Amino acid sequence: MPKKLLLLPPLSASSTLRAPRARPAARPAMNAARTGYRVFSANSTAACTELAKRITERLGAELGKSVVYQETNGETRVEIKESVRGQDIFIIQTIPRDVNTAVMELLIMAYALKTACARNIIGVIPYFPYSKQSKMRKRGSIVCKLLASMLAKAGLTHIITMDLHQKEIQGFFSFPVDNLRASPFLLQYIQEEIPNYRNAVIVAKSPDAAKRAQSYAERLRLGLAVIHGEAQCTELDMDDGRHSPPMVKNATVHPGLELPLMMAKEKPPITVVGDVGGRIAIIVDDIIDDVESFVAAAEILKERGAYKIYVMATHGILSAEAPRLIEESSIDEVVVTNTVPHEVQKLQCPKIKTVDISLILSEAIRRIHNGESMAYLFRNITVDD
Repeated sequence: MPKKLLLLPPLSASSTLRAPRARPAARPAMNAARTGYRVFSANSTAACTELAKRITERLGAELGKSVVYQETNGETRVEIKESVRGQDIFIIQTIPRDVNTAVMELLIMAYALKTACARNIIGVIPYFPYSKQSKMRKRGSIVCKLLASMLAKAGLTHIITMDLHQKEIQGFFSFPVDNLRASPFLLQYIQEEIPNYRNAVIVAKSPDAAKRAQSYAERLRLGLAVIHGEAQCTELDMDDGRHSPPMVKNATVHPGLELPLMMAKEKPPITVVGDVGGRIAIIVDDIIDDVESFVAAAEILKERGAYKIYVMATHGILSAEAPRLIEESSIDEVVVTNTVPHEVQKLQCPKIKTVDISLILSEAIRRIHNGESMAYLFRNITVDD
């Protein structure tokens, strides 16, 4: 049978051919595209904003407009002077001597940015405060864990820091932590600024610092020495709270319970494991605060024949009488980075030298904002570094 053709009705005079209506383009989701970023300083003093200015200069950006000040009653007030909606915000906070004020400035600024609808709030804290209080001591508390919780509650979503006192501190946070290393800059200083560094030996002022010293020695292909038996107590020697309940005279003991007695520690005479005679001694550590132990180590090394002594550390807190003690000691030079402002101490003691680490911090900011891998900043870094 012949196939039937489907005939369309004729067009009327009034009817016209119309092109199909184009669908309106879908609106992009809010904040779907990568937004801009701003860099703020959480401290208004000139010494603390110096590092922030160096970082923004390297990034080719301007420092965000904000006001941070203390009122007459001691309360901290923060005012953000520009829109931050939908942007990545980096807060740079260096820790001066007034640690608690610096912490409150950081918390209040983070919360102000959170309420202003910032997309991400990243704290750039080169020296993380309270990092020495990361273990239980007697009936104290782990303050570092408390601070991590406070930062998360205030609105921080990421932290960039440098050479944490204990790497396990990263586990206190509920968000990512990038623990950068200052050792490449200090190693470069040794190679470029210390004459005849090939005749040097890397020194750990206590067995606790031996891993860090070993890392420096292996990278520089130098010898290693360890000072053992110093008089001051190290962190591992402190009570950790497991002596509770306290000892009571004539205390009754369960008749069937006889625990072995733990022998008390007795430090051996001070010895230097390794040859430092006729060599340059380079003492390395992560923090130099109270310098008595470094001064004592320098005296021992002088007695053992070292003819020049350097001290190198990431964080130069240099509290109390540190500049005077360094100036009067056998130490020839103290090299620290600018994670902590110490311009006043440098004026008091010309032996103190500074290494700038703004380069690695600015690169970390750029990579995080652009969503790039941070692996380049950790190349050749091992677990023990």
